[in-house]
Amino acid sequence: MARKPAKVEDKVKETDRWAAAVRHLRRVDPGLRAIIKRVGPCRLKPRPDRFGTLVRAIVSQQISTKAAESINARLHLLGGDPHRPEALLALSQEALRGVGLSAGKARYVVNLAEAVASGAVPVEGFDDSWDDAAIVASLTSIKGIGVWTAEMFLIFSLNRPDVLPVHDLGIRSGLRDHHGLEDLPRPRDCHALAESWRPYRTVASWYLWRNRDGG
Repeated sequence: MARKPAKVEDKVKETDRWAAAVRHLRRVDPGLRAIIKRVGPCRLKPRPDRFGTLVRAIVSQQISTKAAESINARLHLLGGDPHRPEALLALSQEALRGVGLSAGKARYVVNLAEAVASGAVPVEGFDDSWDDAAIVASLTSIKGIGVWTAEMFLIFSLNRPDVLPVHDLGIRSGLRDHHGLEDLPRPRDCHALAESWRPYRTVASWYLWRNRDGG
């Protein structure tokens, strides 16, 4: 019985953690207000497995979600769960390709594991002393990690509040529909379209994704 109040409190914290962001977005954007009403509270929360998140991002590049899940599951069977840099480095590239990775992706996974294991890219050390641009620069120094992947890491692993992934097709499509445009906005135009959402563009992006997914 003593544990129940703590669990309730945890649920309240999860519900309320983005309350200020939601209030801001409802105030500045009537169209987003309607989406928020339909979708409900923002359920975005940090993913603690930072290295694994990046491995999965590499695996998922340019293939279907189902195929990526299958390859990632086989990679876990081969190298353990969760993904660890040292375990993946102990595998040959032939073994990595054997789970379904292309030669390029196998190399990218090794590049990531080497950078993290050596401390060159301290993914577990990214904290409030690192601004978003510094984290993106650090991650994209690894061949195989692009800006989009780095921004997904900022959003889903770290929950940085003001990230607008302008190279994401879902966000560009969402902005097109949201503003009644005929064509997809160019990445550089997306910032102007989302200016009123600052400093909570991450949360607005989350709602655009959920709206396109049907909630």
